[in-house]
Amino acid sequence: MLKMFNLPCQIAGTDEAGRGCLAGPVTAAAVILPKNFKNKLLNDSKQTKLSDRNKLKEIILNEAITFGIAHVYMEEIDEINILNASILAMHRAIDQLNCEPEHIIVDGNKFKPYRNIAYDCIIKGDGKFLSIAAASILAKTARDEFMQEVHNEFPMYNWHQNKGYPTKEHRRAIMEFGSTPYHRKSFKLLPEQLKLSF
Repeated sequence: MLKMFNLPCQIAGTDEAGRGCLAGPVTAAAVILPKNFKNKLLNDSKQTKLSDRNKLKEIILNEAITFGIAHVYMEEIDEINILNASILAMHRAIDQLNCEPEHIIVDGNKFKPYRNIAYDCIIKGDGKFLSIAAASILAKTARDEFMQEVHNEFPMYNWHQNKGYPTKEHRRAIMEFGSTPYHRKSFKLLPEQLKLSF
């Protein structure tokens, strides 16, 4: 069962979406929830169906004490690498909070200090703590909306379905049509045996 983090202060949960994608930004969210917040649907976004994610997004936006959502785009990912870009996106999301948290809980095992605020990295935290789960929902839905918009620009990659992840269909489209400005140039877009020069 998901729970609130048992510390005597305001806790911001943060998580990212899109780290393993070939195209599009990495997106992070940070959320501070009311201490009495409860919702039976709320879980790790990867374990939540689309209709529930969309319902939860509206609930979180309306009921959170404060939230932030930030994209780090392809050019910056290529420049600083995906791990640093993921952490930067989380920092930028925390920047948007309208009050400074006293503690930050992070999904995963990597983070960099944000100001002088104490933090904990929690493996699979999006399935354990409500504020991280809420952040995962906001990050996932915001990134999916971005990929839906750019799908309309490049429909041959079917991003509205694969969201930029390295599916066989996505890689076939890269073979046929080449890369786009939304692809991460520092990522291996095709397996070695299928590599093309773009």
